[in-house]
Amino acid sequence: VQLQASGGGLVQPGGSLRLSCAASGSTFSIIRMAWYRQTPGKQRDLVARISRTSTVYAESVKGRFTISGDNAWNTVYLQMNGLKPEDTAAYYCHAVAYRDFTEYPYWGQGTLVTVSS
Repeated sequence: VQLQASGGGLVQPGGSLRLSCAASGSTFSIIRMAWYRQTPGKQRDLVARISRTSTVYAESVKGRFTISGDNAWNTVYLQMNGLKPEDTAAYYCHAVAYRDFTEYPYWGQGTLVTVSS
């Protein structure tokens, strides 16, 4: 599975951005996808996760961010509204594939989101 993230950029506080993660390869084996974010010197934290049955959000983004995707796991989006300076980070797409009773994690490259006036 290969993941290609896009959509980052500079936005003013209160603005919106939509991140996209395009999956290719053995997408039929994907069971869930997620967005993480990371700032320099800190660990990579979960922002939102989606599976066929549920979505999960970090407390800090609930009500502002929405994760969505198509049923074929070809593309997953992160709609980010009401952006705050503390949302500034590199955002990474993550996928978990399931094959032969084993879960395999995959990461895309980061896309930088900067929230600043």
